[in-house]
Amino acid sequence: MARCCLLLLSLMLVPTSAHGEDFTRTAVISNINKRIKREWIWNKMHIIEEHNGTLPHHVGRITSTIRNPNAKYVLEGEGAGTLFRVEDSTGDVSANERLDREKKAEYHLKAHILDRFTNKSLEQPSVFRIIVYDINDNAPVFVQKVFNGSVLEMSPLGTSVTKVTAVDADDPTILGNTRVSYKVIQGNQYFKIDDTGTIYTAVPDLDREKTPVYTIVVEAVDGHGLHSEESGTATVRISLTDINDNFPTFRKKNFHFEVPENTRLDGEVGRLEVEDIDEPQNRNTKYSFVQGPYQDTFRIEPNPFTNEGIIRPKKPLDFEKVSSYKFDVEATDADINYAYSRTKGSKSIASVTIKVLDVDEPPVFSQPFYIFEVQEESDIKKVIGSVSAHDPDRAKRQIRYHILRSNYFKISTKGHIFALKPLDREESAWHNITVAANELEQDRIVPNLETHVPVYIKVTDINDNAPEFADVYNPRVCENAAPGKTVIMISAVDKDEMSPGVKFKFSLVSEESNFTLIDNHDSTANVTVKYGQFNRELVKTHYLPIIISDNGSPQQSSTNTLAIHVCKCNEEGDFTFCEEPAKQMGVSVQALLAILVCILTIIVIMVLIVMRKRHRKDLNILRKNVTDIHEQLVAYDEEGGGEMDTTSYDVSVLNSVRQTSMRSPRMTMENRPCVYSRVQKPPGNGISGTGEMGIMIEMKKDEADNDGDLLPYDTLHIYGYEGAESIAESLSSLGSGSSDSDIDYDFLNDWGPRFKMLAELYGLEPSEDLLY
Repeated sequence: MARCCLLLLSLMLVPTSAHGEDFTRTAVISNINKRIKREWIWNKMHIIEEHNGTLPHHVGRITSTIRNPNAKYVLEGEGAGTLFRVEDSTGDVSANERLDREKKAEYHLKAHILDRFTNKSLEQPSVFRIIVYDINDNAPVFVQKVFNGSVLEMSPLGTSVTKVTAVDADDPTILGNTRVSYKVIQGNQYFKIDDTGTIYTAVPDLDREKTPVYTIVVEAVDGHGLHSEESGTATVRISLTDINDNFPTFRKKNFHFEVPENTRLDGEVGRLEVEDIDEPQNRNTKYSFVQGPYQDTFRIEPNPFTNEGIIRPKKPLDFEKVSSYKFDVEATDADINYAYSRTKGSKSIASVTIKVLDVDEPPVFSQPFYIFEVQEESDIKKVIGSVSAHDPDRAKRQIRYHILRSNYFKISTKGHIFALKPLDREESAWHNITVAANELEQDRIVPNLETHVPVYIKVTDINDNAPEFADVYNPRVCENAAPGKTVIMISAVDKDEMSPGVKFKFSLVSEESNFTLIDNHDSTANVTVKYGQFNRELVKTHYLPIIISDNGSPQQSSTNTLAIHVCKCNEEGDFTFCEEPAKQMGVSVQALLAILVCILTIIVIMVLIVMRKRHRKDLNILRKNVTDIHEQLVAYDEEGGGEMDTTSYDVSVLNSVRQTSMRSPRMTMENRPCVYSRVQKPPGNGISGTGEMGIMIEMKKDEADNDGDLLPYDTLHIYGYEGAESIAESLSSLGSGSSDSDIDYDFLNDWGPRFKMLAELYGLEPSEDLLY
């Protein structure tokens, strides 16, 4: 009974917020014999936004089942310690500022119960929320200040135009706080709006040509009538889209044009101007003739960009025939929407007058072209044909003719065409010429008045060519061919015109041959064996003359020779051995002569070039200055006796040779003295004679004497040869592995007077005075 009373008492002690709202307290009751578990008994608090009471505002209280006098309450989380604070002994939570739900509608915090002295947690932390209640403190705001819309002109009543949108930042779960309604406060006589923000036409037949753009103002209020003066209105620009609902009209009733008579067929005579107040894409003016017999003379072409009617001539104008034209023209629009047109069935008619101006025109031929026929090989005095031209103007000037660029024909002053030489159909069956006509004034050609006409001349055929073989035949026959064996079938062609009635006849010049000719009467013939038994040892090729004649008038014939080769054959009649005739290369004699002349010309040019080069070379040799012919002794790595040695080489020979050469520049290679000096080395190491170095010089000298390709001056080159007679070996330091400071040069004193200077330079030790 005591435990039941304790549970009822705990439920009655649930704390209330400042606004009278109950907090939830949870108690876990176990078995009546078990104790109550300690835990938090709340999870959220509430506060009204923009509360007008005195700060701080009491929000609620955090409690727990723990009953400890040393308990201390602590907050942690969003706004803890700044926006929210808690009384540490009682757990009362307060707000230090007025809250705005539109900025933040809910705060999440964590509550701790600590021991006041040890700061140890007496219970697990609990998370709770502080929810901010909304009040209707925000008016609807349009998402943009200016909206744009469009609608076709002449649209019926209630046509949808566009949609506007306004939003309310208040809590949508509270009735009336965010419900937005709209109304048109400016321009409501043309448009209306519903609660969804959709704008409709309020009147029918809005005319773009009168007012192309409407500007209206709409207002938004919430369910409680709250309205923002600054953000609660928006401007809507509504454009009327054009339709083709207006007829074109001529800008004037009468049009007058002047045009020269030589205007080309696609030229422009004049332009008819109309006015169509629709936009360009809805203008489609059509022009038609109403009165006047000149519909076959002119046509009117609409200009899609300017909507003008361009008058163009359909046939040439002639001032002498018609000097003035007058007709009426109607302008209509076939694509107009009659349902919305205010001028239904309207027509616009204008009168057009065209005056043709006289122009001095060139001559006019009686025909656009001429075709004549002439028989080949005709007399050149015979007229082939005549052309005729006249002056279309009233002056009626005389006409003079001439042919442009032709070597075959001429024309008289009366327009008669003659051949300059007999024509050959086989050379050219057609001749295309151009005849020019000029007007004359006082026997002078009027400039810039010339007309051309094409003339086609066909050369007809006569039978003036004899028939000949149709191909190059290469017939062969077996030695043992039997009588009656067909060797080949031949046919003929004729350079003359091959009409269907042309026939060729074939016959042999002599019947004494071993062949027979059988005419097939279809312009072909068979060559057959008459007796047989050919002997190719006696005759390897039989030449068979054949007469070919045609049936023309006069009859033409020619003799063509057929070369028949005798071959060896096997028993089946297959050719086993046959000497093939030399193939014709198909090159004419003129071409061979041209090739030969080119070859000879090239050979002559090459010979002249070679001779010129040799002549210039000889002149250069003869013109060389005597001082340029010199002798040069070049020796490398050759040891001498030093500056004291003046007897090793005898250079008097070289000097004598130079003096002799200067006195006798024409001295030949054979009678020149030896230009290489003999090295006079003292004998050493028991070797008699000239020594190894002398032998080397003699060898080089012999090579130079016997070489005819050397330059005009003599040169002796010896590379890298020390000589076996050198007692000092090599003095070069290139191959030495030690420095000069490591070598004792006192031994040079033992080498004799030749090395005395070197011994003085390298053998003495430097004194201390020199060092300082």
